Amino acid sequence: MLSNITIFDFETTGLNPEQDRVIEMAAIRVRNGEIVGEFQTLVQHQMELPAKITEITGITSDQMRSGMNETLAFKMLRVFMGDSMLVAHNAAFDLQFLHWAMQRIGNKTFENPFLDTMTISRERHPYPHKLTDMCNRYGIVLDGAHRALNDVRGTLELLKAMHKEKSVEQYVNSLGYLNKYGPPPWVPSYTNLFGTDNRYA
Repeated sequence: MLSNITIFDFETTGLNPEQDRVIEMAAIRVRNGEIVGEFQTLVQHQMELPAKITEITGITSDQMRSGMNETLAFKMLRVFMGDSMLVAHNAAFDLQFLHWAMQRIGNKTFENPFLDTMTISRERHPYPHKLTDMCNRYGIVLDGAHRALNDVRGTLELLKAMHKEKSVEQYVNSLGYLNKYGPPPWVPSYTNLFGTDNRYA
């Protein structure tokens, strides 16, 4: 499972993948269980960041304006990802932002297999399932949550811990969504999409 994967994370201006924008991206490439590369950058936009986003991430409007050009950032990210399996915590969120950015930039999407550690977390453990909660559950130190590279490192360690506990292979290309919110508006065509509910005990 760790032979060819890219763990990635986006910090964004909001929750709408068609309208909001990525302001920071990070990714770690793993081959045969070893980290072979890291990619991280702020993404340039001229808009003013909502105060809540700065509060959560620590990223300011001035910092964002000095980031990498959006088109270049996503092109570099896609080259970095290659044909690897994409891994994220709450992958439905990040996959949608990746898709819509690629649509804007080149009218394309991606066909990589993917793995969502949030889906695995909901299947195996009671609520809560945020990355910080899951890292605490497995004794993983997560410094600086809500900065992309820190979250990527935490997700990698979480994936390794859950896979060691029990193989996660059955979850490839599967996304579980909470029934009370309904399915995400976009998922890859090859997704095994299913509704689920949080367990509290």
